[in-house]
Amino acid sequence: MDVFHNLISGFSLILQPDNLFFCFIGVFIGTLIGVLPGIGPVGAMSLLLPATYKVSPLASVIMLAGIYYGAQYGGSTTSILVNIPGESSSVVTCLDGYQMARQGRAGPALGIAAFGSFIAGTLGLIGLMLVAPPLASIALRFGPPEYFSLMCLGLTILIYLASGSIIRAIMMAAFGVIIGCIGQDPETGSSRFVFGVPDLLDGIGLAPFVMGLFGISEVFLNIEQSLKSGKILEAKIKGLLPNWQDWKDSIMPILRGSVLGFFLGILPGGGAVIASFASYAIEKKVSKHPEKFGKGAIEGVAGPESANNAASEGAFVPLLTLGIPPNVVMALLLGALMIHGITPGPLLIPKHPEIFWGVIASMYLGNAMLLVLNLPLIGMWVQVLKVPYKVLFPLILLFCLIGAYSINNSTFDVSIMMVFGVLGYLIRKYKFEGAPMVLAFVLGPMLENSLRQSLLLSDGSFLIFFTRPISAGGMIVTFLMLISCIIPALRKKREEIPMEEVE
Repeated sequence: MDVFHNLISGFSLILQPDNLFFCFIGVFIGTLIGVLPGIGPVGAMSLLLPATYKVSPLASVIMLAGIYYGAQYGGSTTSILVNIPGESSSVVTCLDGYQMARQGRAGPALGIAAFGSFIAGTLGLIGLMLVAPPLASIALRFGPPEYFSLMCLGLTILIYLASGSIIRAIMMAAFGVIIGCIGQDPETGSSRFVFGVPDLLDGIGLAPFVMGLFGISEVFLNIEQSLKSGKILEAKIKGLLPNWQDWKDSIMPILRGSVLGFFLGILPGGGAVIASFASYAIEKKVSKHPEKFGKGAIEGVAGPESANNAASEGAFVPLLTLGIPPNVVMALLLGALMIHGITPGPLLIPKHPEIFWGVIASMYLGNAMLLVLNLPLIGMWVQVLKVPYKVLFPLILLFCLIGAYSINNSTFDVSIMMVFGVLGYLIRKYKFEGAPMVLAFVLGPMLENSLRQSLLLSDGSFLIFFTRPISAGGMIVTFLMLISCIIPALRKKREEIPMEEVE
């Protein structure tokens, strides 16, 4: 009964005009970002982070969360109509969605993607409500050593965020930790890495950092290369409501994708991406007609689209209950909450129940808004796809400049954003990754504080991390995750050594 009582109180908060407005803005922008290839929810959230400084913590998280799960909806539109995934989690939707569109069935493909996303999002929210409170009550037993082990576990996630070289990911994470240490030492007050620049005493702000790293760098990358887009279908899209046979073929893939996506979303790394591919593989495996996949099977749209939306809900479980972001989007949300003086973790639900239950209620309402938005506005999204990038990206640059300056009315923040914009461009140009750096930037100061507090409790003994059961368990899992990633990488590198060199 407490769950339903709390959910009702959450709805009473979300139905307030300002929160309702920010929920709508979030899901609308999220859908738009999902439709436009190349920008992504991380870039959009980075651009809009300064806009959340002047509003309540609940309204800011509602909007940023709406951008995240709204982008999962919008990504399917371009995958089906243009054969270009708006989001990486919608890549697999291209395989059958575009084929359905070429066969004149774009309407049912878009319809089942929207309905499947709505069902999966709703089921994911039920899972979030049921899993998060018990997990948070267990986590209330955590002290500084337990938090340190959790932060170590969180930093280990950077390995899973690495789509390329693990060594490069670790280098980026180390750089992120160093950037997070810029400013004044929290214990002694002495300056660190400021090099005589007074503006650096307060540290590097999260907003200019991520706006430069993702927003500005995206502009620079697209200036030097012309983006080729597929031919947009000129045929009139009709019959958005799937027929009875479509529902019969899709209902089990939707349910399987929802459960699979939710639990994969909790795991570190690209949960939505992995969930969509895993769902597609499972549906093809269990299908009585696997030969239809890749040729317009509606199951190949329903399953992955349900999985990636459920995964976006599952990602909130470790963030809200343990304070551990499982991906870079959740790291941005963690930073946004900390800017408002709220630290996600075991104490979030008892201390700030309005944040937790308000966000959950907003997701229920946001999913309903997305269902209403996606079906009637498909024609408008098609027109948006025709906006040339030479018009779009100067506007993004303008929004970045205005946003960075508006935070503190400081040209120094604009300079910081441009510096990290150039750095982000070089990082992506030379195949490094920004996500591990962002995660380390957010978690690094928390790791340092937990380490210092733990060593104060133990009079400088590191054994405190291994004599307390929860902390020891976290450290063991961290070591196992490191070993499970490093050994295969070393083995692969060894296999690549020519036999002549071995001899």
